[in-house]
Amino acid sequence: MKQNTMFPNLIQKFITDEELKPLIELIGYEDTARKLTVKTLIQYLVTAAASEWKSLRHSSEVGTSAGLVSVDYSTLSKKLGQLDYKLMKQVFSLIVGKCNRVTRRALKIPNRLLLVDSTTITVGKGRLPWAVFHGERSGIKLHVSFTPETNMPLKVIETIGLKHDGPVGEGLTDKRFVLVEDRAYFKIKRIDQFILDEQDFVIRMKENIELSGIKSLRRMLSKDSNVTRDITCLLGTIQSRSVKRHRVVFFKDNDGHEIRVVTSLFNVSAETIADMYKARWGIESFFRWIKQNLNVPVLFGTTENAVYNQLFSALIAYVLIEWVYQQTKSSIHRPKLSPTSFLRMLMEDTLPFIWKDELAFFLHNYWASDGNILPVCG
Repeated sequence: MKQNTMFPNLIQKFITDEELKPLIELIGYEDTARKLTVKTLIQYLVTAAASEWKSLRHSSEVGTSAGLVSVDYSTLSKKLGQLDYKLMKQVFSLIVGKCNRVTRRALKIPNRLLLVDSTTITVGKGRLPWAVFHGERSGIKLHVSFTPETNMPLKVIETIGLKHDGPVGEGLTDKRFVLVEDRAYFKIKRIDQFILDEQDFVIRMKENIELSGIKSLRRMLSKDSNVTRDITCLLGTIQSRSVKRHRVVFFKDNDGHEIRVVTSLFNVSAETIADMYKARWGIESFFRWIKQNLNVPVLFGTTENAVYNQLFSALIAYVLIEWVYQQTKSSIHRPKLSPTSFLRMLMEDTLPFIWKDELAFFLHNYWASDGNILPVCG
């Protein structure tokens, strides 16, 4: 199989017509096209993201080289703007669900983490007048929950850039995981409620939060520990103070700056709590990766549907790339490749022989399967 036809074929295999049909009906869309069906549009957009095609016109010119049907640029543009992006979001959730069931990465942390953060993508003010951000810039924001266990996003909520992280973050909580969040999500009433709801969390506190009724927790001292204090206390001023006592861990980051996190966890060491918060940088790496490698800042259209269709297609591309990468690397010890190097060499057809051979073996078995996602090898 040619490497450049991989993404259209993965879409064809991952999303059956039986799965896609009710999603199309759910948004009230009538897919009457014979050539550019909804599935073909998804194949075009995902392949464009992975291949970093420059525009819809470029996509229409080179699409056939990736095994896609020949479609005129204007037809692509029209359908991209018309199709309700909520369908693409549902397709993203469907693929994430399938990939998350089979890809697992071992962590030294005993609890399953869910990293929550957002990223803003900005363009000139005139391009997206419906999403004015700051000054002469427009912007949209992706609020993401991300599992370091799978190295994949679990859920994504899309808003305009001015939307504050805090309220949107409520839609990303999940009691199956320990939430790991930055200061933007900290609110005293919120963490009190988390205790009542049995939602575990590790959240960075704002520096100006007053601590009272402090009691130090006993712990084993380690000369290599970056933890400076481990306490329980009440949070906030007398006018606005937490109802519950909370555990607060103080530690220093790599630059020597002190960080304070509040947590519901009492059954793990302070050093583990610090490591949990440090794992949050995994989502920062994810944001950087998709912006640098999936052509996200180059928008193919300016309507809400066109923009979000493209962005969710890029997220689908990321999930498929990460999934294929994890499946392929599981049996390879050397040479090591990062996901970025894997994607670049994959699209340029310059993968080392052992990687190319393992990928071909996996894809051959996958294409021959009955549609069920295969488990990780090794």
